[in-house]
Amino acid sequence: SSENITAPMPGTITNILVKDGDSVKKGQVLAILEAMKMENEIVAPRDGAITVISVDKGQNVNPGDTLLQMA
Repeated sequence: SSENITAPMPGTITNILVKDGDSVKKGQVLAILEAMKMENEIVAPRDGAITVISVDKGQNVNPGDTLLQMA
């Protein structure tokens, strides 16, 4: 089943550390979201594979926006 990984707060994506198709482990850092001058790590909620990357580096996001999808 597919799972969306969403932005927990408004901010800017400063780095994306995975590529489409990458296998990831629970807790692995997938992206960095900068909010209020702090870097927040977006981590994998479980083991799986990245199926869709919905954001680009430098993109502004709002809470609930889908950042990545994993299977």
